[in-house]
Amino acid sequence: MPDHRRDSAAFNNVLCFDFGTKSIGLAIGQSITNTANPLTELKAKDGVPNWEQIKKIIDEWQPDLLLIGLPLNMDGSFSELSRRAKKFANRLHGRFGLPVSMADERLSSYEAKGEIIQQTGSRDFKRNNVDSLAAKIILESWLIQPDLLSPND
Repeated sequence: MPDHRRDSAAFNNVLCFDFGTKSIGLAIGQSITNTANPLTELKAKDGVPNWEQIKKIIDEWQPDLLLIGLPLNMDGSFSELSRRAKKFANRLHGRFGLPVSMADERLSSYEAKGEIIQQTGSRDFKRNNVDSLAAKIILESWLIQPDLLSPND
């Protein structure tokens, strides 16, 4: 799978995935405004999503690029979840033929939980779509600094 680093004019709509084994967070963003919005989370069974749901989302939002968060360890090394996220990225590329890139997502879920607590006072992260908020954070960070957040591996 080629890694499509972003030229500021190359991709207008970017769909971001925060891969997980139980749920996958989604966000849509625009390079023109460098902003993103969380979408509804998708359920996954051991990391396998409902591909038909993803197809519907892609058809609805018409992204130019699919961005997948890469869950690296704090020292930058790969974990089993990192390998599974890369496999998910490869499958997205194979199924939909869209350009795919990966972005370092370290601490995005932690930041998303902090935002939820600050905004709602609640620690009910399932009800507050923490994974889609994490996808929004990953995407907005990537839109601002794509080369710093795109791992080489």
